[in-house]
Amino acid sequence: MDRRFLFEYPARVRLVGVHFKPWGISPFVDMPAAELRDRWAPVDAVWRSSVDRIRNRVGDTASAAETLRVVEDELRSRLADTPPRGLELVRHTGVRLETSHGAIPVGALTEAAGVSGNHLAAQFKAHVGVTPKRVARIYRFARLIVSVDALRPVDWSRLAHTAGYFDQAHLGREFKDFTGFTPTDYLALRRRFPVERGHPPDGGPMPAE
Repeated sequence: MDRRFLFEYPARVRLVGVHFKPWGISPFVDMPAAELRDRWAPVDAVWRSSVDRIRNRVGDTASAAETLRVVEDELRSRLADTPPRGLELVRHTGVRLETSHGAIPVGALTEAAGVSGNHLAAQFKAHVGVTPKRVARIYRFARLIVSVDALRPVDWSRLAHTAGYFDQAHLGREFKDFTGFTPTDYLALRRRFPVERGHPPDGGPMPAE
């Protein structure tokens, strides 16, 4: 869901990136976000000639900080003068989904915004690439993942309830959809291939409440 643009310069083995909020890329591109969903897209395909301009300004000796300033200048030059239609609605609704970890029903969001469910879904597809319901599912599942402590026994039933799933079977379906694994298989992989020390999932449980 999140968008990341990466700029690589092999001569210095330097990698600089931009990490957008789910709705953050919309003011910078001239295409619906749905066209970028679930695929890697070269920066040139989204921002024509941007990479060449950045490389020409950066050269081979610039520091990472200097490179970031050049990328920021490029972003500023592409920022729309006025926010795209519907973006403020998506941003406001998206922030509520983010802060609630996807717990707010989409119906409540549409009612509060005074729009129909179809209208909100269409705006999310244009600016985020997926529906608000999908965004809510992603935030809810992300919250659950970071609450798992792979170093200790996991009570999946309790986690499912705390994260707002109907039951453990519902949690299992979400796991398969987002990871391709069952909760048990996922936990086994986490224990077999732990991530770097201090990374949130293996640095101890983050609160699920």
